[in-house]
Amino acid sequence: MMFTIVLDTNIILDAVKFKVDLIDEINKICNFQYKIVILDKTLNELKNKKNSKLAFQLINKDIKVIKTDKGYVDDLLLKLDKNHIIATNDKELKMRLKKDSRIIITLRQKKYLIIENIL
Repeated sequence: MMFTIVLDTNIILDAVKFKVDLIDEINKICNFQYKIVILDKTLNELKNKKNSKLAFQLINKDIKVIKTDKGYVDDLLLKLDKNHIIATNDKELKMRLKKDSRIIITLRQKKYLIIENIL
């Protein structure tokens, strides 16, 4: 089974801020097939943020952009099916995802990623 890992705005910004190689860390913790994607609205959110230039370097050409309808990024992430693993550091979004029994990747101790709610 192939999973899709969706990067949220704040995990990208936190990875830049704390100098964490997101892609390398994802490779370390994921012993299953996956692809990494980002929502088009997440790219829009990143444009106006501090460290956005570094964030865009982190999002290399291997990461596919998913086109979405109108809406708030968190709500769009929650609408994705359960084969999507959401990588986020947003506390409120994590609570909403956990209520929905979703798999989450999150940054711990400002230096490594963990997977939560894995089956």
